[in-house]
Amino acid sequence: MGAFASTEEFRAVMDRVFGLMRDDPEMGPRLRAADVPQRHEYADLGLVVNIRAGRPDEDHHLVWEWSDDVDWTPRVEMAMDSEIANRYFQGKENIAVAIARRRIRTAGDLRAALALVPLTKPVHARYRDILAAEYPHLVA
Repeated sequence: MGAFASTEEFRAVMDRVFGLMRDDPEMGPRLRAADVPQRHEYADLGLVVNIRAGRPDEDHHLVWEWSDDVDWTPRVEMAMDSEIANRYFQGKENIAVAIARRRIRTAGDLRAALALVPLTKPVHARYRDILAAEYPHLVA
């Protein structure tokens, strides 16, 4: 498996993944209802993204900012390399195993984070389809 070609490519791909989850008629409402604000750090790329559920006055189920300058506090923090994120969204990286092996470092409410895993499972096949069609160098 190859690496992301650039930080910009990683952001573009992850924006699509988050958009898929936000807009999915099943995943989106479930993630919104779970309401688990998160902070993900991708140290190998020098990136951070903060993700939260949409608020009652917002149309979107998920909102994310590629910044720490947000008006919410994460309940869960995860730090991982971009390769681990890529493998996870393909359904090829088990979060619990990755945490146990320190491929993902966590802080905060780990139980809440693990409860989201089954909610996001439907995105895996769609993500693999995107990679196969547009980013074959990322297929694990």
